Amino acid sequence: MKSLGKIIRSVQAFGRELSGRSSGTAPNHVGIGLALGGGFARGIAHVGVLKVLEEENIPIRYIAGTSVGALIGAAYCSGLSPAELEEVATHVRFKHFASWTLSRYGFASNQRMIGFLNRILKVKTFEELRVPLAVTATDFSTGEGVLFHSGPLVDPVRASCAYPGMFLPVKIRGRLLVDGMLSYAVPTTPLRLMGADPVLAVHLKGRWTTGDGPRHLFDVIGQCFAIAQEMNCSVWKQAANLVIEPDVNGYKYDGFEHAAALVHAGEVVTRAALPEIRKWLYAESASTRPSRKSPAVNPATMTGD
Repeated sequence: MKSLGKIIRSVQAFGRELSGRSSGTAPNHVGIGLALGGGFARGIAHVGVLKVLEEENIPIRYIAGTSVGALIGAAYCSGLSPAELEEVATHVRFKHFASWTLSRYGFASNQRMIGFLNRILKVKTFEELRVPLAVTATDFSTGEGVLFHSGPLVDPVRASCAYPGMFLPVKIRGRLLVDGMLSYAVPTTPLRLMGADPVLAVHLKGRWTTGDGPRHLFDVIGQCFAIAQEMNCSVWKQAANLVIEPDVNGYKYDGFEHAAALVHAGEVVTRAALPEIRKWLYAESASTRPSRKSPAVNPATMTGD
C-alpha cells in the first residue's frame, strides 16, 4: 500500500503535468469538465452532446472518458470536429475494431482497434491533445481503477473498451486491463482530480435487452453490468454538478446502424440542459454554482505513461 506521502506526491505530479501542457500561454480556467460514460454503440450519443456544446460555444476545459466515452473523447481531443465524429459514427461497424477469437478471457479481440484509431486520431499521444484527457481502465487482477493521462493514446483507449467477457484484456506495462466501466462507470472523479469545476456527466442509462429477452450471452453480460452500475452510482453522481441521460433505451450494444438517431438523442438532452450549463459560465460568483458533495477519491490508483 502506498504511503500518504506517495499518494499526495502522485496527485501533485498529475496536477503539474496537466498545468504544464499549455504552449507558454496562461491557462484558460473558463470551461467545463465533461465526463463521458460507457455504453458501446449507444455511446454515439456523446457526439450529439459535443455537437451542441460546440454550436453553443460552451468551452470544454477537460474531458474524461470510459469505454466508448474514452474512444470518442480521444478522437475529439485529438482534433476531430463533431461533424467529423458524426461521419465516422455513420460508417463504423463492430467489424472495424473487433475480430472473433477463442480464449479463456473472452470471445473477441479489439486488436483491429489499433488500425482504426491510427486512422482517425489526429495525434498519437496525450501530450499532443488540444484538450486534456483522462482515459479510465480497470486492473483485472486487483480491481483497481487506472487512469491514463500521458504517453501513447491507442492502447489505453483499447484497454478502456475491453469489455470483460467479450473482449480480451489489454496488457499495458505488465498489467492486464479491462473496461473502465468497472471502476469508473461515468468518470466524474477523474475530472475532479484534474481540477475541473463544474462537471457535466453524460450517463448512457438504458436496458441492454428488450422485452423479448437476451439475444445471446453478451446481452446477458451487458444487462448484469447495467444493473450493477445503477446500484453503485452514488460516488460518481456526487462528483457531478449535472447529470444528463440521453434516451438510448431500445438501442442494442451493437446498434451502430442507428448512429443518426443516437446523435440526435445526445443533442436533445444537451439542449435541454443549456440554461443550467450557462449559469455555471456566466454566474457572477462561484457561490451560485450547484452545490455538490466531495467524492471519495483514491489517488493511489493514478497512473501515467
